[in-house]
Amino acid sequence: MTIDDTTDPRFAGLPGRPGKIIAVHLSYASRAAQRGRRPSAPSYFLKPSSSVASSPSTIARPAGTELLAFEGEIALVIGAEARQVDLAEAWDHVGWVTAANDLGLYDLRAADKGSNARSKGGDGFTPIGPRLIDARTVDPAQLRVRTWVNGDLAQDDTTAGLIFPLAQFVADLSQHLTLEPGDVILTGTPAGSSVIAPGDVVEVEVDSPATGASSGRLVTTVVEGDGPGYDDTLGSLPAVDDTQRAEAWGAAPERPALDPSLREKLERVTVAALSQQLRQRGLDNVTIDGVRPLQPGAKLVGTARTLRFVPNREDLFESHGGGYNAQKRVFDAVGAGEVVVIEARGEAGSGTLGDILAIRARARGAAGIVTDGGVRDAEAVAAVGLPVYAAGAHPAVLGRKHVPWDHDLTIACGGTTVQPGDVIVGDADGVIVIPPGLAEEVVDAALAREDEDAWIAARVAEGHPVDGLFPMNAAWRERYEAERTTP
Repeated sequence: MTIDDTTDPRFAGLPGRPGKIIAVHLSYASRAAQRGRRPSAPSYFLKPSSSVASSPSTIARPAGTELLAFEGEIALVIGAEARQVDLAEAWDHVGWVTAANDLGLYDLRAADKGSNARSKGGDGFTPIGPRLIDARTVDPAQLRVRTWVNGDLAQDDTTAGLIFPLAQFVADLSQHLTLEPGDVILTGTPAGSSVIAPGDVVEVEVDSPATGASSGRLVTTVVEGDGPGYDDTLGSLPAVDDTQRAEAWGAAPERPALDPSLREKLERVTVAALSQQLRQRGLDNVTIDGVRPLQPGAKLVGTARTLRFVPNREDLFESHGGGYNAQKRVFDAVGAGEVVVIEARGEAGSGTLGDILAIRARARGAAGIVTDGGVRDAEAVAAVGLPVYAAGAHPAVLGRKHVPWDHDLTIACGGTTVQPGDVIVGDADGVIVIPPGLAEEVVDAALAREDEDAWIAARVAEGHPVDGLFPMNAAWRERYEAERTTP
């Protein structure tokens, strides 16, 4: 499995310059679920070897484009010629495994019609490396691929999540063409791929947790391209629409829905009762302060989907405030029974949403919205009928005070930490945050306490003094327990 070496630094992470690079369109179940389609067989496209980059490398986002996306992948490097091999022997033709970043420019995707020649074939669009793992020393069914963006984990999946085993790509391709030593197969990306911008640093690692073998981290830094852009007299120009933006940015992983029986109990209990139970368990800092319902009598129950705004800075609003920004992505992706919770730092000097986004959330089946900022078009938002809690109303647009920055992460709203998936309950008293693992215990205890308080209130209404009754002494407790258990 010896291949002639090359002094070209682009191929430092490979045995040599690959004759061909073949990439799989869609291969992980998590990615297929995101895209809403699951292939019955693998499909492929070609990338030029001139797109290869070593690690560390830089990738220039071309002038006039916005949707450069990363895709962390496992790369297979062919070690022995493969032509019409069967599935059982296919892995024997793989020499090495390493990490790859199948970068793509969605601005050019529509013009390529699936070939990806322009959208994924640019110089530097295929970082590979930095180290090779001997394929004979690892189990192809137990490999892992992880991707970090600016140090935050964005992708984490294993080959157990593949729709097709790695060896199938080798066997299938060998039916149609000869795989030669040094050829590279990019085996597809899991969920979590998204858009990157100048200044972002992407790291991809492939490893075998069972053996400790690792490719090392493949590091790519995004820079702004300074060229003239594309010549409209020669071919298709970059173009984006909401479909391309949605697919480029991706979607957050689905979270389990709130159990219907738990939801029903939470709808019956008051926020005050829940607050009391949480305090008894040592949780005092769980209320979202400073927010009030736009609709009197609104009851809110759901799980958190988080969105964070940062203070407005004109250059940052220019790069993050337009297009398919974080705010629009959250409202387009919020799921049934979820609550959009917005961190606006308590700054109510501009709107953090308006009626269009409220309508979109309702259409998606959202349970409600909580923002510690302002609401624009407050009457129209209230008329949508979705429970909305806010710090107040303000006519100004988002850019006066805020930049929509990121989403689906831990935030601070109304002085309280909120994590994606936290249970959110609101009523006339305000909004409370419940750790998911405590929700069932807390609501059962709160309902039991509310039954007890209702019984005490009835006794007080009958003329009994509160002394000894609230809280109940032993005698009153005995009477309560007796009446509560009597059919």
